[in-house]
Amino acid sequence: MKETEIQDELASIRSLMERSSKFISLSGLSGILAGVYALIGSAIAFVLLGYDRADFYTKVLDYSENDTYFVVSPPANNLLIAIAAAVLIASVLTGIILSVRKAKRKGQSIWNKTSRELLFHMAVPLVAGGLLIIIFIARGYYGVVAPVSLIFYGLSLVAAGNFTFSGIKSLGLCEIILGLIAALFPGYGLYFWAFGFGILHIIYGSVMYLKYDR
Repeated sequence: MKETEIQDELASIRSLMERSSKFISLSGLSGILAGVYALIGSAIAFVLLGYDRADFYTKVLDYSENDTYFVVSPPANNLLIAIAAAVLIASVLTGIILSVRKAKRKGQSIWNKTSRELLFHMAVPLVAGGLLIIIFIARGYYGVVAPVSLIFYGLSLVAAGNFTFSGIKSLGLCEIILGLIAALFPGYGLYFWAFGFGILHIIYGSVMYLKYDR
């Protein structure tokens, strides 16, 4: 057997093993569109709530430390939650539609053991983070919502990286780091949220599209 034929056989074997152990139907285009949705949502929030930082936050006096700090006012917070929910729904639906279309084009099954493992390992940190955010909102800790959402979303991506393209782990680590930085600047959560869910998604989606989808 010629060397080129051996290499072709090895490539076929690697491809078959990857299909059986990795979910490779994720669409890079869905990542780009999710980022676009996030940026649109952030822009709407800026327009509706105002560009001034004071429009987003209520000044609160901390008598124990004799200092002031800023938290998101409840009306503004409710609007931000509605925008975030709309962005999430649009992103999930787009991801499902494009992944199903990609799987059909490649003759692959969208629902199998690997995709179920992927969904489970992503859902655990996402659900835990979502419940924690609900608790924080109920107790009025609005300033930590953006950092927590970025961190737990990053954790879900790192976990998902074991069942799909490894590049998603890099995105997850970036989201975690960004969330930790955002925790240091609670008055600018919307800016970090827009960068993490918007810009980083577009960059990741573009790389994945050029590498796997074309």
